[in-house]
Amino acid sequence: MDRHLLKKYAEVIVGIGVNVQAGDNVLVNVGTESLELSRAVVRECWRRGARNVITLINDDDIVLARYEEGRDDVFDVFPDFEVEYIESMMKEKYHRIALRAPSLDLLGHIDQGKIQRSQKAANIALKPISKYMDAGDIKWAVAASPSVRWAKKLFPNCSEEDALNALWDQIVSICRIDADDPVAAWAEHDSHLKANERWLNERNFEYLHYEGPDTDLIVQLADRHKWLGGSSVTPDGVKYMPNIPTEEIFTTPHADRCTGRVKATKPLVVMGKIVEDFSFTFEDGRCVDFDARLNGDVIETLLGMDEGARRLGEIALVPHSSPVSQSGLLFHSTLYDENASCHFALGKAYAEAIRGGNTMSEEARRELGANDSMIHIDFMVGGPELQVTGYRKDGVSVPVLVDGEWAIDPSAS
Repeated sequence: MDRHLLKKYAEVIVGIGVNVQAGDNVLVNVGTESLELSRAVVRECWRRGARNVITLINDDDIVLARYEEGRDDVFDVFPDFEVEYIESMMKEKYHRIALRAPSLDLLGHIDQGKIQRSQKAANIALKPISKYMDAGDIKWAVAASPSVRWAKKLFPNCSEEDALNALWDQIVSICRIDADDPVAAWAEHDSHLKANERWLNERNFEYLHYEGPDTDLIVQLADRHKWLGGSSVTPDGVKYMPNIPTEEIFTTPHADRCTGRVKATKPLVVMGKIVEDFSFTFEDGRCVDFDARLNGDVIETLLGMDEGARRLGEIALVPHSSPVSQSGLLFHSTLYDENASCHFALGKAYAEAIRGGNTMSEEARRELGANDSMIHIDFMVGGPELQVTGYRKDGVSVPVLVDGEWAIDPSAS
């Protein structure tokens, strides 16, 4: 990776992503294959005046060792001191940067029950922590961290070095790092996303109708739902960009008012496995049936995590012409594939996607229709054959996506 471009990428992650201010505390999570990027990111945090920077390094082989060699009872335990440590950082407002590469099928041979028990124990232990993120004053950013494993999945006919370089080329282009002025390029992109956000909020749709191959789904929207896209803003007015890249405008569906069938248009990488060719059937908001050609047991495990896991917590609109989609690649990464395609999420809704939701209890948000769950799993439903129509309370219908592309006029009020 060219050092100049690596530095520019770090500047985008730190300056546009989490937007580090003088005096900020920062937590950086990174994988072992991307130490060079993490060094550049940490250096940029310090350069911008961070008060403290903590780096947590993760390794796929160490994760795998626990599942392959650990005693059976370790999968039902999440240590209290880890929860206390995380909560201490939340109280000190440690803003969070995650540099991720998908684990792909790392855990493909592991018993599904172990994975479910381990993730459930962690989710239950960490649930009290969610209130700090819901409050909206902790900035966070997720960005891609290329790995050889990931690169070879995308470019199997290349050498490891060439595959890694090819993946870097894609990331640099999609994340606007190759622009003469990446900061200006991101500001322009954010303005486009905000224009679409405003248009959707002004329409105040009661429900959306999704139509496509093997898809016919009515999704009612939560009371006081709010469309969001691009940058977020903390309560004290600091702007940041949670996902790099980002192409979506998202909101909160009503957890009890979704009916029909939806077919996923891309594979899903989750719990260390790849689920392919799957679909869901919903009645009164609840998933009552599903099918999958590959690794359907993962879907069954997810749906069994809690009652909210069977309901939708997010819907997001993304045009088929997005830069990620136009790359022609299936990235096997939720961060990238969700920005190539409209998507839904099973599980927990975002507090910020309800008007006033940041200051509400989970119970109050649930009364408005926002789902609650220990999971939040995105799956992709978009493509060039998807039609999305919005319906207002007065019965007027408005095309939103036609053949996978925006049909809206952001300049219209």
